Amino acid sequence: MRIGFYPRLAWSGIRKNKELYIPYLLTGMGMIMMYYIVSYLYTGSLLDHVRGGYVVAMLMGLGRFVVGAFSVIFLFYTHSFLIRRRKREFGLYSILGMNKLNLARIMIWESVIVICISLTSGLALGILFSKLAELLMNYILQADVDYSMRINPANVRQTVILYLIIFLLILGVTLRQVHVADPIQLLRSENVGERPPRANWPMALAGAVLLGIAYYLAVSIKNPVAAILWFFLAVLLVIGGTYLLFIAGSVTMCRLLQKNKRYYYKTNHFVSVSSMVYRMKRNGAGLASICILCTMVLVMLSSTVCLYGGQENSLRSRYPRHIMTDNRAVSYADLREENYAPIRGAIEEVLDAHGQTPAREVLEYSYVSLAGVLSDGVLETGTSALGSLEGDNYQDLWQIFVVSLADYNRLMGTAETLEPGQLLMCTTKMWFRQSSLRISGTEQEWQVRMGKGFVDNGVDSMQIIPSMFLFVEDVESFIRPMTERRDLHGNPLLQYDWIYGFDLECSVEEQGTIFYEIQGKLSQQQGVLVSRTESAAVNRDGFREMYGGLFFLGIMLSIVFVFATTLIMYYKQISEGYEDQSRFEILQKVGMTRKEVRKTINSQVMTVFFLPLLAAGIHLGFAFPFLYKGLMLLNFNNLWMLIQVAVLAYLLFGLGYVAVYRITSRAYYHLVGGAKQA
Repeated sequence: MRIGFYPRLAWSGIRKNKELYIPYLLTGMGMIMMYYIVSYLYTGSLLDHVRGGYVVAMLMGLGRFVVGAFSVIFLFYTHSFLIRRRKREFGLYSILGMNKLNLARIMIWESVIVICISLTSGLALGILFSKLAELLMNYILQADVDYSMRINPANVRQTVILYLIIFLLILGVTLRQVHVADPIQLLRSENVGERPPRANWPMALAGAVLLGIAYYLAVSIKNPVAAILWFFLAVLLVIGGTYLLFIAGSVTMCRLLQKNKRYYYKTNHFVSVSSMVYRMKRNGAGLASICILCTMVLVMLSSTVCLYGGQENSLRSRYPRHIMTDNRAVSYADLREENYAPIRGAIEEVLDAHGQTPAREVLEYSYVSLAGVLSDGVLETGTSALGSLEGDNYQDLWQIFVVSLADYNRLMGTAETLEPGQLLMCTTKMWFRQSSLRISGTEQEWQVRMGKGFVDNGVDSMQIIPSMFLFVEDVESFIRPMTERRDLHGNPLLQYDWIYGFDLECSVEEQGTIFYEIQGKLSQQQGVLVSRTESAAVNRDGFREMYGGLFFLGIMLSIVFVFATTLIMYYKQISEGYEDQSRFEILQKVGMTRKEVRKTINSQVMTVFFLPLLAAGIHLGFAFPFLYKGLMLLNFNNLWMLIQVAVLAYLLFGLGYVAVYRITSRAYYHLVGGAKQA
């Protein structure tokens, strides 16, 4: 044969099957483009000049890994749709006299063409849009804009190597499938699985049980730390349960619809259900994949949009005042006015030099803090309690702040009073549901009254564990039984702090200048208290980088997953359209009109393709408690905002899903009803 015979035959096969190859080429180009863009942002010089840029770089590194791993799964998955259609063509070649080596040469040349088009186009688009992505990141991070265009040869080389390996692996798997199959099997490959399937009740029940366990974990776990520990198990249960239900449950659903005579014995429902029942066992995995991808997009968008939109509230929770000083003492006796005065004096001296005064009420109070393990209303403290912490009981760890009732009334503007043996309590991240509290090693059992809340102190916002604020009449008497106890490192269990913070009515730049001057003055003092100073203005960039980076990564990965969802839906419609083409042609010949064909198609497509969207909404609803608890650990506490964003994301995603459904249903109708006249 001539040298150009196999390349021409390969190109002819691609061109004649353009409905299958064009989406596959777009998939490869899209994955390559996204991988290059994320790699470019990960290694680009932009992040070297941004405060906190290492956080964004870490997130982009994670994004690059996710895109790379997802590319392997998605390209193999989409190629399986394509090769299923081509096997019949390869079987015909075999019948006409081609051997396995000839078929292998055709497939190798097809792969070469696909690789060349995908790599060159994907890299070109990646290089073109990488600058646009960098400008978008600049805007989100509020960084300086650099309009120069750069191409990183290392990123190009790494992208080429990765996707060459992926495409070669796909080629190897395809060659093996064709090699082990005989020509008759290849010709009949599209009809594999056409035997009437039986409803697999045990598999459907197993899927329902897995989902039930995951949903129970989501709604029953109250502790944010426990939610994080169980989250990944719940995700695996949801994925497994979804696949089992869609694979086995979809067949069961079709059988139940067939038993419903009022629904089944209608022209459009009869044909669509009869057709679906034969292939739902095979295509259930595709629908489950669509459902999982939809859920991932919804969860990702809801969480990252909330974090980015609520970053100012999170910043103020972490830094309740523009400038905060946390002054630590060795003992509770050192927390007294004569030790506070030098610190106040140094701060006032700096403020006077800049002509500034506190803009609102100064945040000032003292507290004693410790960590303890809470179990059935008993707070275990000390080395033995903290040393027993493991994965199962880490969720019982609490941070305790003991504050005087006088400070509580002054800061909250209340006039609370306590009876003997009584304390006032406020908690964050978790509820305290007992009526009494006892400290281990003491006989005193304190009756608990729940307060309405307390001011932020910044320390609670830094920690993932819940906090408990205890307000008592006499702090010194309350902590006396614990003064000799030690933590795991042999240090005193109790820590003594005096908080002093204030707001300023000046620019962010001047706030930073004042902060550094105060920090310098306090570091030179030789008093009893050791001061640590923090500034919201100085640390604002760090919040913006972290939340902005998460938001940007969420956008990028959502684009990838939406792209994947669209392609899976398209391929399912095309592959099913080819399968149903002969059936609908026969039905039209025996009298079914084009209007009835369209009704049948709409019934079938709507029944199949809206199940994943409905299931994704249910998954999102049950994942909501997990999602909120996870965001609480990142200083986000606006439940109403999360609800609004999640509902809006679902509605907008639903509109996009409907648009994709309409486009793909037209492709299906064109194959089964549009090519033939009734």
